[in-house]
Amino acid sequence: MTTPRPSTCGREALRARWYRDGWYSERTLIDTFAERGRENARTAVVFAENSALIETSVGEIHREAERVAASLQSMGIGPGDSVVVQLPNQFECSVAYEAVLLTGATLVPVVHIYGSAELSFILEQSAAKVLIMPERVRTTRYTDRIATLSAVPTLERIIVVGAECAGATAWSELGGSAVYHKPLVSSDDVCLLTYTSGTTSAPKGVQHSHNSVLAEQRTIPKLQDTRAGSVHLVAFPPGHIAGVASMLCPILHGTTTVYMKDWDPRAAVELISRYGVTSTVATPFHLAGILDLEDRGDKLASLTELMVGAATVPEELGRRAAAAGITTYRCYGATEHPTITVCNVRDPQEARIHTDGAPLPGVEVRIVDRNGYDVPVGVDGEIVTRGPDQFIGYRDSALDGAAFTEDGWLRTGDLGHFDTDGRLSVTDRIKDVIIRGGETISSGQIEDVLSSHPNVAECVVVAAPDQRYGEVAAAVVVLTPGGELDLDEVRRHFAASGLAKQKTPERLATVDELPRTAVGKIRKSELRRKYFIEVDNT
Repeated sequence: MTTPRPSTCGREALRARWYRDGWYSERTLIDTFAERGRENARTAVVFAENSALIETSVGEIHREAERVAASLQSMGIGPGDSVVVQLPNQFECSVAYEAVLLTGATLVPVVHIYGSAELSFILEQSAAKVLIMPERVRTTRYTDRIATLSAVPTLERIIVVGAECAGATAWSELGGSAVYHKPLVSSDDVCLLTYTSGTTSAPKGVQHSHNSVLAEQRTIPKLQDTRAGSVHLVAFPPGHIAGVASMLCPILHGTTTVYMKDWDPRAAVELISRYGVTSTVATPFHLAGILDLEDRGDKLASLTELMVGAATVPEELGRRAAAAGITTYRCYGATEHPTITVCNVRDPQEARIHTDGAPLPGVEVRIVDRNGYDVPVGVDGEIVTRGPDQFIGYRDSALDGAAFTEDGWLRTGDLGHFDTDGRLSVTDRIKDVIIRGGETISSGQIEDVLSSHPNVAECVVVAAPDQRYGEVAAAVVVLTPGGELDLDEVRRHFAASGLAKQKTPERLATVDELPRTAVGKIRKSELRRKYFIEVDNT
């Protein structure tokens, strides 16, 4: 028997409750920067930019941010304006993020791999007045885009980090005699506009307020070690919601932090050893990279905690990490709701590998069926959430209706279930399930079995169109060196696993590598289209 949805308050009443419970207050990020910038001024911050190491401090970043904020104010930037920052993990990015927020404007972080098409869309939708971008990252010359981007109607100025060029202001020109003035803003004002990955359509602009950002920052000690002596390594791109949180962490929590401009497993291991890194946040892709280095010796000795986001951890990878002295644990969140659940480093290994943990303080999670009714423990349904760190709406408000229930619950679009200990397991995206002959099959469950094959290094399972069943499971596999795999071997492997026959992949493609977003998520829609839809149409 199903239980009706509880009669709960709407979103405005939720906001009032979060004020009453102390999650929200009248304090803004600007107030917090001023206070914590002094308290944590000596906190060390390191930027690994290619072969160079830039060692600085929170105090130096804060002073530079006030100088840049004053320059932005002299350009007319203030509350109600938007500033897009498209920079990788580097000193100027940390300064730019804080500087924009100090002006009271809305920070719009963009992952540095986005091209001119995605960036033009974001500039136009955010009505950005200023764009801060690099001159070059690796082989990409961002300044080649200036002519195209200058056509955006609202864009008044492009600031380039790294070199002087026509049509733009050089970062080195900022500062001068301008004096910073604290703006008048409300803690409920939008201060952060971050865009979803956009793997299947145009990216969605997700708005956060000072209150929601600060509420999320209060959960950081539950997510990673922020105690004295801890050192955190950041490989996530700053344009991602997790990257924004990581950029704010040193100043707000006083955590010594090492940032990597470009991901390289060998460089990561050297940084861990050099700075005594104790914790990091990564995807299985990053974790496998450092564990696969056979000559790493004891250079990972200081690394004791690794939180995995954006993907599940294959059991074998979790065991390898444990053998190296690294405790892995999973978390679950989204751009719209950054921190929903997390495991604890003291949880049993079985829970840390197979679940995404329990809801964080202040966060509520329900599992519901198609009609919005709660489902029993152990049964998959849609995950709906609400909490003080939840976003306050999309830039395009027309998207809000489908995103929220009438009583304020966020529809995540993810499938999952609770276990008897109250831990959540995210099993699939609703759009990624396979409907075979009317039966709903989880692609994640199939991936777990397929990844256990000794010749499979990485894999992903998608729905492929089928005339008889509507859809069938299709696998895209990266093989181990010298490994071989065909559908007959896949069938034998699945038969031995005991999984129902209809869940066995019926299409197979092998690739050298899987396409990923900036944070390591696999682009399933791209694989499905390339290997199982376009092929069928030829």
